[in-house]
Amino acid sequence: MSYQVLARKWRPRRFQEMVGQEHVLKALVNALDDDRLHHAYLFTGTRGVGKTSIARLFAKSLNCEQGVSSEPCGQCTACREIAEGRFVDLIEVDAASRTKVEDTRELLENVQYAPTHGRFKVYLIDEVHMLSSHSFNALLKTLEEPPPHVKFLLATTDPQKLPVTILSRCLQFNLKNLVPERIVSHLKHVLEEEEISFEEPALWLLARSADGSMRDALSLTDQAIAFGAGQVTENDVRAMLGTIDQRLVYQILDAIAAHDGAQVLAASAELAGFSPDYSSVLGELISLLHRVALAQAVPQAVDNSLGDLEQVRELASKMRAEDVQLYYQIAVMGRKDLPYVPHAREGLEMILLRMLAFRPAGAAVSSVPAPAGGSAQPEEPSPVAVDPAPVPSPAPVLTSPANSAPVAVEPSRPVVPSVPMSAPAAASAESSPEPPVSASAQVVDRAPRQERSVPMMDEPPVMDEPPPWDEYDAAPVEETLPVKKPEPAEAPQEAVVAPVVAPPSPEVVESAVIEPVKPVVASGSGGKVPYGETYEPLPDDLSQLAPVHWVALVSDLGLTGMTDSLARAMSLEMVSASGFCFHYSPEQDALLNETQRNRIAEALRNRLGKAVDVEYREAAQTRETPAQYSVRRRQERKAEAVNALKHDPLVQQIIEQFGAHIEEESVTPLDPS
Repeated sequence: MSYQVLARKWRPRRFQEMVGQEHVLKALVNALDDDRLHHAYLFTGTRGVGKTSIARLFAKSLNCEQGVSSEPCGQCTACREIAEGRFVDLIEVDAASRTKVEDTRELLENVQYAPTHGRFKVYLIDEVHMLSSHSFNALLKTLEEPPPHVKFLLATTDPQKLPVTILSRCLQFNLKNLVPERIVSHLKHVLEEEEISFEEPALWLLARSADGSMRDALSLTDQAIAFGAGQVTENDVRAMLGTIDQRLVYQILDAIAAHDGAQVLAASAELAGFSPDYSSVLGELISLLHRVALAQAVPQAVDNSLGDLEQVRELASKMRAEDVQLYYQIAVMGRKDLPYVPHAREGLEMILLRMLAFRPAGAAVSSVPAPAGGSAQPEEPSPVAVDPAPVPSPAPVLTSPANSAPVAVEPSRPVVPSVPMSAPAAASAESSPEPPVSASAQVVDRAPRQERSVPMMDEPPVMDEPPPWDEYDAAPVEETLPVKKPEPAEAPQEAVVAPVVAPPSPEVVESAVIEPVKPVVASGSGGKVPYGETYEPLPDDLSQLAPVHWVALVSDLGLTGMTDSLARAMSLEMVSASGFCFHYSPEQDALLNETQRNRIAEALRNRLGKAVDVEYREAAQTRETPAQYSVRRRQERKAEAVNALKHDPLVQQIIEQFGAHIEEESVTPLDPS
């Protein structure tokens, strides 16, 4: 007798022999035992998860000579013929090869006839999504109301391609991919029954390569048995699948945990000797980092899938959780960019070096050597200085030769100026040289922000305490903010102070009230009407219209679309008792056709309530068009908003305290309406 492959030899003969899919089996078993049978069933799922096997078991349960039940005898004629694939009343159809509507009609011609040998006539249509739309239409009526002796069992790997009319007529069961643990357990049982020696890590490699498919796992096992001359070993399976030695992945991650760059490159060089798929290497590293993270967060969730549980736990004890998360993200992003590098090995090495170069925020690598000759004391985790949101710096301690006792200046909030500082003052403060520091000067915890030096004074400048921080959100108060000016020092004394901004200039101190920026008006010359004139509202008497009123008039015409755009791009050069004269640019000539001209003229006549003559000239525009007026006013409003921000006391405080700057391009003025 010829050899039968494992995938066919170990096809389940009863529902109890099925591996996984308990949610489907429970519904089918209860339906068979309670005699609540539907006329059409749809089984969906990826390849090799048991769709056809469940359908054949269901057909065997329906036609067993012992009666309809979830446990067919397996010995009667019907059970044996179904198992051998020669039962006349089980019609198996490969929809991928019979997609035409003629094939479906031929199939349904015999539906009305009673079964020849069994209790039910079962139609098993595999890959049903391959049928044409006409075939589905021909199947609809029979699928909805078949004869009582007919059952339809449909199987597909792509249910999204099925019409909803088909889905609504079937009971749908979605079969899930099998987890590696279930596959390994079944492979152990099969190999033990076949009396073939094996290594458990090899089975885990086969199960992971099967990607949830039991049929693929059994086929790979057949290949591994042939490759290993009757046995399944880890080295043979790795060589067959083209995977690398897992110990090299552990070696790489162990070197990264120790921050040993030389060892990382040595492991990479040894890895290159296998000519591996570097994307698969990164995949192995990502999987190992995932297991290490599991061991750190939930130790009992880590399995011994590759017989490396102790190594995973050891790596978890060496690495910090934030490091593992960073390495995982670097590996995932690096795998995405790997196809773009000139050489895959260089890409892998750069990813590994990136893991060594970057550290999570605040994670400092301790390089303090152990004391010589003494026993190494366990290192206490030192607090890490993190610079998140702005935090008030501690009060500096000032000492001087005249007063040996330290003087602590402890503001309850960061010391900020009460009024904005002028640009010349800020420039001088930034460009001033660093003052000399005496031996007696002491500074405690200088803030790591932008430091500014100021001329030494007898005493630090006395500033009013700023209001509570929750009051900064309120609207600015328009009033003059007095500032106490420091008196001239009698004798300069050396001292080092915390970062303090330079005092504001007298011009800024004089008044903090913001004056709005007036629109820029250009002056004309040569007797022409000034370009850039301001907006003039319409007069009450429309007979007094002038060219300056065109900006307001165009908004009252009720024009829309392209006509409105063309009207706003023209300049009104002259208004007389008889009509209007417009100038337009050469770019508008193609668009300003007769239809658009008539629409503008008609809108003017309707607005003025009388007949007017409208003349259009392609000539230089000496007056501001409504479109130019809109652009100018938008720029002016933006300039006003930027200027108001620059002179806002709160914004000035933020700029001086945190070294911020204004992104002028992002400023959007409010709508004046």
